Amino acid sequence: MIITMNTFAVLVCLAAVAAASPQFRNQNRQTFQNERQVAILRDDRQDSGDGNFNYNFEAENGISVSGSGSPGSEGQSNMQGSYRFTLPDGTIAEVRYVADELGFRAESPLIPTPHPLPAHAIEQIRVAEEQRRRGITF
Repeated sequence: MIITMNTFAVLVCLAAVAAASPQFRNQNRQTFQNERQVAILRDDRQDSGDGNFNYNFEAENGISVSGSGSPGSEGQSNMQGSYRFTLPDGTIAEVRYVADELGFRAESPLIPTPHPLPAHAIEQIRVAEEQRRRGITF
């Protein structure tokens, strides 16, 4: 059998592709087999079709999500709700949110907050606002 240079190049390319393909190890498969299924305890959904809706979801592992929505004044859906889950240390994390004409706003002890402004910065802001009210611009 005679192998031409083109055939040899094709075989080398196929071998390179096979060697570069992901190698799945048993440890990945083992981890997957050890994962347990999580039961869904609650899954309630209601949608009236006019922009009003609500939902509640809860799983046995501590994950829960709830929310409701209604039509907004500018054609959008206004929503509010919360979600909870268990952190690796066992504490419960909860986030509450509102999304409406003013944008998305979330509240949670998990969300970092900026340090309060120093007194001199607050005074500078007050002076700048006063100057704008009097028509002074720079």
